[in-house]
Amino acid sequence: MELQLIAAMFSFAFVTSVTPGPNNLMLLASGANFGFKRTIPHMLGIACGMILLLLVTLLGLGEIFNRLPSAQLALKVIGVLYLLWLAWKIASAPIAETGDNPKSEALSTAQPMRCWQAAAFQFVNPKAWMMALGAVSSFTLTGEQYWLSGLALIIVFFLVNLPSISLWAGFGVVIQQFLSSARRKRQFNIIMGLLTAATVWMIVGV
Repeated sequence: MELQLIAAMFSFAFVTSVTPGPNNLMLLASGANFGFKRTIPHMLGIACGMILLLLVTLLGLGEIFNRLPSAQLALKVIGVLYLLWLAWKIASAPIAETGDNPKSEALSTAQPMRCWQAAAFQFVNPKAWMMALGAVSSFTLTGEQYWLSGLALIIVFFLVNLPSISLWAGFGVVIQQFLSSARRKRQFNIIMGLLTAATVWMIVGV
């Protein structure tokens, strides 16, 4: 394979991974609410889920969805409902009031998304599907080089996706220092919840 093709893969993986979407908005909120370290499983889940999604797309699942309108509709409905549920969870996340016991029951139930949850979410995440379908259709070669180019694509995303999305969690940590009161934290969570809900248009428009 030519270096030009590899470079194009890196560029595509970076741009699609670092630009706003459901994953990155949730990482921003998680970084602000839980810190970078506790958000690492969420980030790892996104990266692993993206690799799995690329693999099943290479195996032909993407083509099946393209040929079955009913499967596309089911994916859209599940994606919309799950995104709205996640948006509500972000907006209504427990907030520590001044003087509250940090180990109170309400706060102890708040936790960042787990690795397996983040990985599973990629299969109903419209942006992740667009990334996978776009990457496979644009950068895989025909014939005997199909799987070689597919493997190169998986490796590129493995190298690029995690560092790119970690920027959003890091930005959330930076924002954390400005959330000095319970009121600001609540306002921030509501805004992030609304922004996450707004990504539903990505599904409706697909």
